[in-house]
Amino acid sequence: MRTLRLWLAALALLAALAPASAAQGGGFTLEQVLSSPFPADLVAARRGRRVAWTFDAEGRRNVWVAEGPQFQARQLTQFNRDDGQELAEVSFSADGNWVVFVRGGDKNRAGEYPNPTSDPAGVKQQVMAANFVTGQVRVLGEGGEPVPSPAGPQVVFSRGDGLWVATLGTTSGTGGGEARQLFNARGSNDSPHWSPDGRLVAFTSSRGDHGFIGVYDTASKTLTYVSPSVDRDSNPRWSPDGRRLAFIRRPTLGLQPALFLDDTPDPWAIMVADFPDGTAREVWRSGHTLTDSMPPAGENVLQWAADERLVFASEADGWMHLYSVPASGGQPELLTRGSCEVEHITYTPDRRTIVFSSNCGDIDRRHIWFVNAAGGTPRALTQGQKLEWSPAVTGDGNTLVYLGSDAREPAMPYAMPLEGGPARMLAASALPRDFPSSKLVAPEQVVFKAEDGQEIHGQLFLPPREARTGSKLPAVIFMHGGPSRQMLLGWHYMYYYHNAYGLNQYLASRGYAVLSVNYRSGIGYGQAFRRAPKRGARGASEYQDIVAAARYLRSRDDVDDKRIGLWGGSYGGYLTALGLARDSDLFAAGVDLHGVHDWSLRISGAPWIDYNSRDAQKVAFESSPVSSVQKWRSPVLLIHGDDDRNVAFSQTVDLARRLREQNVEFEQIVFPDDVHDFLLHRHWLRAYAAASDFFDRHLKGRAR
Repeated sequence: MRTLRLWLAALALLAALAPASAAQGGGFTLEQVLSSPFPADLVAARRGRRVAWTFDAEGRRNVWVAEGPQFQARQLTQFNRDDGQELAEVSFSADGNWVVFVRGGDKNRAGEYPNPTSDPAGVKQQVMAANFVTGQVRVLGEGGEPVPSPAGPQVVFSRGDGLWVATLGTTSGTGGGEARQLFNARGSNDSPHWSPDGRLVAFTSSRGDHGFIGVYDTASKTLTYVSPSVDRDSNPRWSPDGRRLAFIRRPTLGLQPALFLDDTPDPWAIMVADFPDGTAREVWRSGHTLTDSMPPAGENVLQWAADERLVFASEADGWMHLYSVPASGGQPELLTRGSCEVEHITYTPDRRTIVFSSNCGDIDRRHIWFVNAAGGTPRALTQGQKLEWSPAVTGDGNTLVYLGSDAREPAMPYAMPLEGGPARMLAASALPRDFPSSKLVAPEQVVFKAEDGQEIHGQLFLPPREARTGSKLPAVIFMHGGPSRQMLLGWHYMYYYHNAYGLNQYLASRGYAVLSVNYRSGIGYGQAFRRAPKRGARGASEYQDIVAAARYLRSRDDVDDKRIGLWGGSYGGYLTALGLARDSDLFAAGVDLHGVHDWSLRISGAPWIDYNSRDAQKVAFESSPVSSVQKWRSPVLLIHGDDDRNVAFSQTVDLARRLREQNVEFEQIVFPDDVHDFLLHRHWLRAYAAASDFFDRHLKGRAR
């Protein structure tokens, strides 16, 4: 009898898990909807018509290339296992004959590289280069952040707190040599930027409470610092003639830490120095209030354009827009306008035209635009029901390449004439034949209001008629992470949310109404929305948007108001847990992937709150799911990798202990040695299959 009971239990478990990977009726499997290769890191060579990008095909990450005029795509590298080793930071050598990239992730605070396969031999992060013609791969050295010289075969990259340099060698693969440290200096030295002649390397030297712009002369082997001060300098950029250096300067914070989701103004200025003799002068400064301050980050915050102009991104008018200002100083020119935001930015080879993605005129999508760097009216290059992002212009200035998707077709690379014309998908053969595009649904744009009147956008996935099993649908609310993200009306441009979009489609195919919510604190709807008061650890004001989403679903005649669940990862995991803790009567079940559960806990790295303030700690705790755990009744599935570098694994450990003490039903999946954005495709499949099964058991089983 004991053996029989064990067999019956095993069969019941298999029956419960089977629907998560099996197609339902005329639907599709989870494996199918997550099978499309995800493209990223699209770049063009400085000369000619060569382009390169990465494809993540079910965990097999490789560099792909194409060359005009035919742009016939081909796989360049041969990393053909789901081994969890990232592939990113793609660039071309000066002559276009080598594609430089990084394989593997960065170290955690314990000095360990990501190793999700638990390989006892260990792994490294390495800078590599593949020959464009032969595909031969060379390892340039351990490290990341590679920047090829614009005038020679050298590549500078970061290793630890220093900068190293390697030589690529000839086109045939001969030559080169071992990487060597470029110089030895104090501080954490990164963000290298070559001068146009390939002689000088500018970089950021972070010194804790201050930072310098350093310049290393590779010919004289000398190191200088540009206008050193007590402030924080970063983002060095050489002028096209190599005679001046622009950079960002932010006032020192002194002993004050930079807080997560901080609302304290962080003003910044653009500085320009004549090199090597000139003192840096200020050419533009932001204001000192929240409405005109935007802490600089990323490559797009500052670039040189033609005609002695500097182009920068700012929220000075409340929206993320582009501006240009003369390098000598003066009144900045607003290049993009309206209640919309600019995101991915590139330039034509002559630096006279800026090409960018934006949600202008289509707030829940992305399209590609261009504008003259000196001013003028922006013009749309793409439009319609598709989404387009990550533009790049070939070295001859004739072809635009970009990544694009729509509601049913997943992200793929495209090419089109820069002056306009039809676009052509590259690497169409890489898309699996059984990818279920025709069986996917187009999410509807929905707009509803929170209790305080804030307008909230969402995307509603309704199941096809054949997937509906009754007059009332179970429903699931999805919340993104970040929180500075925006979900769109199609396959997303970020890998994490590309996967999430796939699961939302899968749940819809299985009979769920799925509502993806762009809650306040996300991007796309202006600075006031992104910097909403009392968000997160300061009061959880965005939670009212999740309650409003539930009320919207309950108002629909086709949704069962007793069968509404929550799911999300990271910040979305936080909101999932918060909903279950505060409103178990409203939310019947939830799936929480690596969520924050207690804002008041001290963490290493950037702190969430001012831990010297008892009032801040009190509000942070009250804004956390653990503060309402006594009211938590709904079941939850907890999923976390224990090498998470974004949200400490201890957040889930602590919540699990509290749930046990409250006798709350919970299930768990732990991925040893995996990180926040799961590195193994099979982990995504397992997590999402378990989520689907969990909802089937707890929502479909609660039909009236």
